[in-house]
Parts: sequence; C-alpha cells; structure tokens
Amino acid sequence: MTPIGLAHLTLLRLSPPDLVSVAAEAGYDFVGVRVKAVTAGEHQYPMEPGSPMSAETLRRLADTGLEVRDIEFLTVGPATGPADWKPALDAGAALGARTFSVVATDPDRARLVDTLSALAADARPLGILPTLEPISYQPVATIDDAAAIATAAGIALLVDALHVQRGGSTVDDVRALDPSLVPCLQLCDAPLAVPEHLDVPGELPLGMTADGSVLQIEARARRRAVGEGELPLAELVAAAPAGIPLSIEVPDAVLAARASDIEVARHQLAAARTLTGGAR
Repeated sequence: MTPIGLAHLTLLRLSPPDLVSVAAEAGYDFVGVRVKAVTAGEHQYPMEPGSPMSAETLRRLADTGLEVRDIEFLTVGPATGPADWKPALDAGAALGARTFSVVATDPDRARLVDTLSALAADARPLGILPTLEPISYQPVATIDDAAAIATAAGIALLVDALHVQRGGSTVDDVRALDPSLVPCLQLCDAPLAVPEHLDVPGELPLGMTADGSVLQIEARARRRAVGEGELPLAELVAAAPAGIPLSIEVPDAVLAARASDIEVARHQLAAARTLTGGAR
C-alpha cells in the first residue's frame, strides 16, 4: 500500500510530538516535521537534539511506529549559509529524517546552485537529502527549472500538486523527471484557475500578513482536500515514480475553524485514500 504521511503545514498549530500522536491516531504512516520556522512571526519549536521536545517526539514515534520522513523548511536566499541549515539538519538527523525541504528565493542561479551544493554536502553525512520545492510565487516556480537546479546541485525535488498547477507546470513535466529526483509527492486539491479573492476565517496563519497575495493565502491557508477540487491528481500520482510516498499538505483554515485536529487529520487521510484506492 502506498505510504501516506501528514505534512506539518496541514496542522501547524500542533507541536511535533502532538503531530505524531494525531497522525498515528488518524492512521498515517509517517509525518513531516517543521524544525525550522519559515517566517519571523512563526513559532520556533525547540527541536535541537536532546531537547525535551525532541526526546518526547522520539518517544511518541517509538510508541506509535511512525517515522519522520522529511523536515522543513529552509528559505535559500542570497545570504543563506551553514549557520541557517546546520541546526535544522541536526534536529532532523536526531529524528531519523530522510529529506529536508527548501525553497529558493535567490534570483542568482549560479550562487543558488553553489549554496544548495554546500547544503547537500553538509546533509549527506547525516543521511539527509535536500529537496527543492518549486513555489509558484517564488523565483524558482516550475518543475523544469527546479529540476535543472537540483541536478546541478546534487539534490532532489519536492513536487507539490498545487504549485505544479499554479507555477505553470504540467503532469507531463513530472512524468519526464528522472525518478531519482522525486522521493516524495505532496498532495492537496484546488480549483484549476487561481481564485480572484480568498478570505481566511479567524486568525491569519502563523507568519502570514493581511496583504499576502492570493497565491500565498491559497497555499498556506485555503487548500482543499484531495478530491474536493479540480487538480488532475490521479494523473499526477500516475506520472510520479511507482509507489512514491504521498505527503498530505492541506492547510485549510475553513476546516480548521470548525473541526478538531483529529477530525482534520482523518478527513484529509480518508480523501487521499479514496484517490489511491487504499483503506485500513
């Protein structure tokens, strides 16, 4: 059966150990953990190796049988260096993570490749592979562009269904990738066309400002469960390497405002299993 995991952004209000517990109760196979805050307004969980929260996360992983496949999130800009990524790598290695999600904001491609190559060199001894995620509203937005950069830097890709659509890429672009470049696929759903306007009920997601673009609001707070939109998700899964793990990344502020954490997790997993044809 296809492994299905819960990405931290789906329930970012949960601490890493609580994310593990909720994911296990809902029936997921693995989790992705945010060990590095993305924005200045976002809470930084104390996940350094040996910390009480790291130890508690490890205890719950052992108790539930879940694993941490990926950690996140590093924004790679012009001045990004080892001091920005080494604490996250150490935190991820302590959890047994395999990949480290990054996004590129540096418009200088030569410098970006150099930075990502240095990151890969530091991550390799820890058994962690950086994965570059093309983001529709960032300088590296397409699958083809990200694949060229990742290949040059010796890293891999994180393919996200929403950003494939919003960045102007296609299922055929994903199908053309070397399978070794795609260790995981992130799933959510959305309308085919970019919404003209999106509201966020209640408080804004951590780190988001009221003047954020529609693309940002959709990506961080208004995604839809698998099957509740119009994205060609079955075709995307078929185009990805066979048996690839699926990470469910569906931050949905509307659902979160009316449902408990376990209800959110179960709803998203049930929707994903409908797509994959699997059930437990």
